[in-house]
Amino acid sequence: MYKSFLTLCSSILFASLITSQPAQATYGSFEDESMINAFINEMVQQHQFDSKELKKVFQQTQRRQSILDAIARPAESKPWSEYRPIFLTRDRLQGGLKFWKQNADILSKAHDVYGVPEEIIVAIIGVETRYGRHAGRYPVMDALATLAFAYPPRSKFFRKELQEYLIMTREEGLDPLQQKGSYAGAMGMPQFIASSFRRYAIDFSGDGQRDLWSNKADVIGSVANYFKQHRWNKGEPIAHRVRVHGVKYKKLLPKKRTLKPQYTQKELLDNGVILPQGIPAGLKGNLIELQGKNGPEYWVTWHNFYVISRYNHSALYSMAVFQLSQRLRSGK
Repeated sequence: MYKSFLTLCSSILFASLITSQPAQATYGSFEDESMINAFINEMVQQHQFDSKELKKVFQQTQRRQSILDAIARPAESKPWSEYRPIFLTRDRLQGGLKFWKQNADILSKAHDVYGVPEEIIVAIIGVETRYGRHAGRYPVMDALATLAFAYPPRSKFFRKELQEYLIMTREEGLDPLQQKGSYAGAMGMPQFIASSFRRYAIDFSGDGQRDLWSNKADVIGSVANYFKQHRWNKGEPIAHRVRVHGVKYKKLLPKKRTLKPQYTQKELLDNGVILPQGIPAGLKGNLIELQGKNGPEYWVTWHNFYVISRYNHSALYSMAVFQLSQRLRSGK
């Protein structure tokens, strides 16, 4: 009887110890593990990943509040008067001129092969990472998983990018847990997201690898290829600052988020937009208004401006790249 009582007490004590242990999340600090399990199953079934290996990766992946905070306050939400000074700095200009000088032969080759001006390639790298100095500090796996599973507004997009990233690291022989990038999962000197890496990154150096972290030739060639694949037209203008008169021009200002050229030059002229001379015949444009330091600025943007916006869909971003490229070309 006494022995049975001790046995019962021991069992109760052991059970209480077990149930009192804090629950340990299987996947970092993610609350909804069912979404991750569903994603893993999808990767196994559709792309032949190993379930155990993927689970190990996710067990070392963390949900990061700092990533959610960062995506909630993008720089593109600023007015042009505040956005421009971030990128049009003396330091970025000097860094770009140095980068151009050090990589002049590769930039010239990229221009010859793809038709993209050297100053545009350099400006993109300068705006994105200050020529590689600030390529991102977040683990890409954490960034993409956080946005895929804890950021409902764009979860579908980032879930797809997480899929692309895992496939990319497998194809390139990279450890998915070791790569660093932006809070949105963009990587390397040109900040390619995973789908862009897989589609547009090239081995421009000929060493058998696509290295956008340290191989300047691959970086330059990949940026040029990106623009060529998005139909950059060699020799065409990008944007012109213009004057407007009357009130009819206002109906040309975009009401929706689009930078795709839609107005003929005659339509622009007929609605009070004063265009410069020498614009190629048949080239369509858009009229945009930016809030500058001294009031509204009006710009007509052409097809190649739209191509720049395929890198980042913000008009402010494209204008920063364009204006930095102009300063790089002039050297001041």
